[in-house]
Amino acid sequence: MIARIARTLLLTQFGVAALFYLLLVKLHVTNVPLAIILSLAMVGLFRASITANSFFLTWPNRAKSAHTPELSWPGIFRLFAGEYCATMVCSSWGMPFQRFDKRIYTDTTSLPVLLIHGYGCNSGYWHWMSKALEEAHITHYAVDMEPVFGSIDGYAPLVHEAVQRLVTESGQDKIVIVAHSMGGLAARAYLRDHGCANIAKVITLGTPHHGTTIANFGIGINCGEMNWLGRAEEGTSSEWLQKLAATEEPATRAVILSIYSHHDNIVSPQISSHLPGAENIPISGIGHVALALDPGIQARVIAEIHKAGI
Repeated sequence: MIARIARTLLLTQFGVAALFYLLLVKLHVTNVPLAIILSLAMVGLFRASITANSFFLTWPNRAKSAHTPELSWPGIFRLFAGEYCATMVCSSWGMPFQRFDKRIYTDTTSLPVLLIHGYGCNSGYWHWMSKALEEAHITHYAVDMEPVFGSIDGYAPLVHEAVQRLVTESGQDKIVIVAHSMGGLAARAYLRDHGCANIAKVITLGTPHHGTTIANFGIGINCGEMNWLGRAEEGTSSEWLQKLAATEEPATRAVILSIYSHHDNIVSPQISSHLPGAENIPISGIGHVALALDPGIQARVIAEIHKAGI
């Protein structure tokens, strides 16, 4: 479904660019290359405004502490540019055209990996992480979580089915889960229902473990379950997240590694990604969508996958 939606939105954007081009021609812009560039730039600026809006919406509730590094203006520009480019390539190439099911390497010495995407995405989001895993010869499967706007509880059986399939087909007793954003909550819901018997490690990237204020602007049951209610200092997690946390034993938290950004533009407050009892690795200057596309994050994830198999 997400692939169809992404392709439709992409075609719509090209259609808008074509209409703008015709308008420029009607206004006697006779330089064809210039008219094409201006038409595409108009769409690009609109897309940039969407990315900018995510920063504006989360800025008032950002995590503020002595441990939160401040970015210089060049750092802010790199943060925005990186997130903008990540959203453009994911929505225009990855999710519409790069969905995949599995990539197997018989010569691997690492545990197999299950990739779980976040809200409003599909397995195509992992296209660039998959390339890094391919270079490392790590077998990896991906799951598409639907219905798109359903409950996170409903994703746990999908994750369980994918885990059992990967265990059976790989011949390994344990696997590693790598999950982005809401996918990390789906992984925790799976652990709640099925335990850690087949899981060596869960690596979450930008997961709102305690909720996010921007979920209040989204649609779907899953958005309601990811809500952060109130400001950063005195807010609370949604009822669903509180119930999830209440079910977790220390042994469950111990298999989770949360990698998150101090400057995430979707998870707000950003400290929501810090999960007590888990291993937490905060980083700086990377946006939400860009996390799985960043070479440094990819290298860290691969190193953790190797460690999990030792």
